[in-house]
Amino acid sequence: MKLSTPLNYALMLTGLASTVLLTACDQSPDPEIQKVEPTISISEKKANFFAHLQPMIEQANSEVLAQRKAVFNIQSELPQLSDKQNETFAELIHTYRVDKNLPPEQQATLLISKVNTIPAALILAQAANESAWGTSRFAREGNNYFGQWCFTKGCGIVPNSRNSGADHEVASFDSPLGSVKSYIRNLNSHPTYQVLRDLRDQAIKEGNAPSGELLAQGLIGYSERGEEYIKEIQSMIRYNKLSRFDAGSIEQEAPSDSGKG
Repeated sequence: MKLSTPLNYALMLTGLASTVLLTACDQSPDPEIQKVEPTISISEKKANFFAHLQPMIEQANSEVLAQRKAVFNIQSELPQLSDKQNETFAELIHTYRVDKNLPPEQQATLLISKVNTIPAALILAQAANESAWGTSRFAREGNNYFGQWCFTKGCGIVPNSRNSGADHEVASFDSPLGSVKSYIRNLNSHPTYQVLRDLRDQAIKEGNAPSGELLAQGLIGYSERGEEYIKEIQSMIRYNKLSRFDAGSIEQEAPSDSGKG
């Protein structure tokens, strides 16, 4: 579900803002009395959504930073690596889609560009947009907050609107954390998001912390809506003041230029 204006977010959330709980009160002379739960405001619903995902984002980004540290250690000790370092190096090369045929020095340099955190503001905005603030079928049934696809039969949930002949499914995860980790790995590894990674590298080299609003410019391939989608995500970041979640979430050590591709 794509929402194009802050007003649309409010209208969508307003429809979810209250629920009626029907109960039979044993102490009441009228068994048909209905108890109405207190109304939760739109701002509270949004705050709950962000609070739900924020710890997962921090955990996922922390794991990426641990991988980044390992890459720097590997780079500094090439070519004399321990068996454990060689194993870790091979795993990271596979995970982040680095060409196995490149020289190790160039592989390490490419990994430094790829293995870095994603701003929390961007993650939260896309999660809200792609999952309709956590209410979509795929978020509820498959913990998928980012509309990620998979292509193995049974790997996820078959979309009701899937075209005839298509074989993709919407990926299912054991937990929302799994969805967040997969989303970060996707932005860090898929060729489609090279522009996003270039924007991140450039900001770091200039001594700036890459913002979610800046890196949203690298999402041109995330949606068929292209530029319209980018503007929508940036608008959500600004309207909800999501940049406040970005503090300290980006590794700002500049990668080496050698081997950049």
